[in-house]
Amino acid sequence: MDVKHTLRYTAALAALLASASLAHADCGIEKGSVRILSNDFLALQLVSAAATACASDTVTVTSNLTAEHKNIQVPALSTNPSSYTIAVVANGSLVPLLNDGLVRPMDDLVAKYGQQLQPNQLIKIDGKVMAIAFMANAQHLMYRKSVLDAAGIAEPKTYEDMVAAAVTLKEKGGIASPLVANFKPGWDLGQEFVNMFSGYGGEFFEPGTANLAINGEAGLKALAMMKAMADTMAPEYMTYDTNSLDPVWTGSGAAMMNMWGSRASAIIDTAGAAPDVAADTVLAAAPTVGGGTIPATTLWWDGFAMAKNITDEDAEASFQAMMAGIAPEVAAANPAAAAWLIKGYEPTPAAVGVFATVAAGAKPYPMLPYMGLLHTALGNNLAEFMQGQESAEQALADVTTAYNTAATEAGFLK
Repeated sequence: MDVKHTLRYTAALAALLASASLAHADCGIEKGSVRILSNDFLALQLVSAAATACASDTVTVTSNLTAEHKNIQVPALSTNPSSYTIAVVANGSLVPLLNDGLVRPMDDLVAKYGQQLQPNQLIKIDGKVMAIAFMANAQHLMYRKSVLDAAGIAEPKTYEDMVAAAVTLKEKGGIASPLVANFKPGWDLGQEFVNMFSGYGGEFFEPGTANLAINGEAGLKALAMMKAMADTMAPEYMTYDTNSLDPVWTGSGAAMMNMWGSRASAIIDTAGAAPDVAADTVLAAAPTVGGGTIPATTLWWDGFAMAKNITDEDAEASFQAMMAGIAPEVAAANPAAAAWLIKGYEPTPAAVGVFATVAAGAKPYPMLPYMGLLHTALGNNLAEFMQGQESAEQALADVTTAYNTAATEAGFLK
């Protein structure tokens, strides 16, 4: 973690430990080892802090909060015993763990310790609870109101509006990079295509099969819009991922971006490093594209899954610790940190963009066993197109070849 995140984590932990409702550090756990792997942002820092407070003389609780969690989770949970007992996942990152049989059902633990959970938190696969969701998430529009107002630009409702606004700001407003996005090759770039392709109404696969269906009009239009966005950005735009855009937003004069709702609380925090930028940032629904009626984004949940290769004792301890981590008191004490899917939560200004995107009808990210293979193929094969080194048709052909190879090796295609 960087210094800012370390300070926030420490403050969150101190606040949670000071809370009377969370003062019982043993959390009712007799013994066991709890080992948590997760991404690193404020909401997850709070969850981890509350779970870590369950440590005692007979219970160890450790956590690894890292932006590399997606790359770590499969090998870490493949060992026996698993390096981690808990993987904090989203609807996309759960799929590889399911594909490899690395997580266990939690129905018995829900029945024994999950009385606080609501039905929409229980993520069931083939009728079994395979994950517990605790927050909603989506990429949605964030913009600098004063910058757009000064140029006479209204809130962008479509990607076409946003690109046109960026062109105006760049040519007439003297802003070198008015638009920023998560275009770093790999997972982030793949997600940007998934968002845009969904907005154009594309279907990723032929119905009822694992056969790829991106090589058509929607795929070409999605790439064309991504390239149009890139043309308004700084030369280093392909170095930006989710974790690097916060300082870019606060320090570079960027005016528009589609960022994860889970980062909104830090971005609009007027007590943070850039209070003027925070106060000037407006959260709105993700834009539509191509005359479509639904936002060009995908809906996500964040939650946790239980490693399969662990003892029943550690599984029980880990579930109890996570119940403390996502207790109603955590959401109540930190309502602005996330769009919580926790009992008693009331949406705050930081959740406006996520809920506006939900209300506009955005589709969930596909939870298909072969979607992760496509996402990887997209992230690894679109950079040359974005840099003007190959055509859109060739890029989609490269994605198809990579996907077909991986899907055949995995047994999804023959």
